[in-house]
Amino acid sequence: MSELPSGWARCTLQDFSEVRLGRQRSPKNHNGSNMRPYLRAANVGWQGLLLNDVKFMHFTEDEVDTYRLERGDIVLSEASGSAGEVGKPALWNDEIDDCCFQNTLIRVRTHAANPRFLLHYLRYEALRGAFAQDSRGVGIHHIGSARLAQWNIDLPPLAEQQRIVEALEDHLSRLDFVESSLRNVTARLSTLRDKITGIATTGGVVAESRVAAKIHEVGIDDGPLPLLPVGWRWSRLGEIAHVVGGVTKDSKKQNDPEFISVPYLRVANVQRGRLNLADVSMIRVAPKKAEQLLLRHGDVLLNEGGDRDKLGRGWIWEEQIPGCIHQNHVFRARVDQSILHPKLLAWHANGFGKRWCELNGKQSVNLASISLSKIKLLPVALPPPDIQQDLVSHIESRLSVADAALETVEAGLLRAAALRRAVLRRAFSGKLVEQDPADEPATVLLDRIRSTRPARAPRLQTRKPSTATKRESQAVQETLL
Repeated sequence: MSELPSGWARCTLQDFSEVRLGRQRSPKNHNGSNMRPYLRAANVGWQGLLLNDVKFMHFTEDEVDTYRLERGDIVLSEASGSAGEVGKPALWNDEIDDCCFQNTLIRVRTHAANPRFLLHYLRYEALRGAFAQDSRGVGIHHIGSARLAQWNIDLPPLAEQQRIVEALEDHLSRLDFVESSLRNVTARLSTLRDKITGIATTGGVVAESRVAAKIHEVGIDDGPLPLLPVGWRWSRLGEIAHVVGGVTKDSKKQNDPEFISVPYLRVANVQRGRLNLADVSMIRVAPKKAEQLLLRHGDVLLNEGGDRDKLGRGWIWEEQIPGCIHQNHVFRARVDQSILHPKLLAWHANGFGKRWCELNGKQSVNLASISLSKIKLLPVALPPPDIQQDLVSHIESRLSVADAALETVEAGLLRAAALRRAVLRRAFSGKLVEQDPADEPATVLLDRIRSTRPARAPRLQTRKPSTATKRESQAVQETLL
């Protein structure tokens, strides 16, 4: 264990802070006479609070006293399906009057630390994966208020905390500017890629004059169709490709001895203009189903559901994984390659198709989707077969320039992230600012806090506690001083 800087103290979070889990959400509190705003995990982002969608529920006056947020409180995500999101913190500055918090959040109310110092420390712990490593649970990762209360921290003197905050925020503001600038470049490169493929796949790089090519009406809103060069024509996806949905996972049949295990692609694997094959799941299906859905070189994969702007996104399959099939939320378009090059279809679907799917998809409460019957009606621009390979080469040449620039930007973002971690590491190891012998040591402050706290009652129970007593004890543990 490393030696502490002069004036610092090694302690736990509960030594100088109150750590409390939020109020349980219950249907009986959806309405009531004392409705109050409350924060939940969705209101906490990496850059701060997200207050555009704050919910309300009923709190008694005693509960308001217990769960009301005060300026300087820190709220952290208690759990997440993504381990890297556990412990994500944000600082409360009285943005909303009488606001409380739900049990998807943990509140840390400090008595001996600069709130901004503690915010940066907790964010550093979350960013470096310490909370994720200590989380519990299968599927949903929990840090828990009891574990958080016992979290170790090296605490500087209060005066040094302020100096650290000032120096740290100066460094971080510069990194924020660099990262923001690089992300803007990333967005512009993405727009450039869309323009390259969008213009080329509708004939924008062809010298021939452009005319309003017709497409037969099918009772759907195609929006304005671009003019096409002479010799090009419009068709519908279902007329030039065999389009099918994928397999639906049936948990009850996963142990069927006649089924075989095969890799299958999910929505997360099918990105716009690329496939992400870092995490490909396996599924058990009937051999006949595996044969029917087997992906072949040149198949175009298109997403059926997700966020509205993700509908129809996809890319071509190049047999990267033998025996692979696809999920029911991913369409497979097996295009007649004598009519259209698969890459031209994929680029067209990611550009024109994105806008068309947004127009013709349907929206449920949380997700958007487009049906198999609808996606078959997607208008597709068909160049003359003899120019298609040259067109593909032209697009790939232009995209390679944009991709090279994007690699440079992504490398810059990685360097910025590494610098951020290095600055934070120096800050919380006492190397970012100098120690001042005149500062009141953190141990003195901690002793003063301990002296003002009521003594804990002696533990009288000697027999094994009942189940009911265990539940009560667990509830008490959710409030730690």
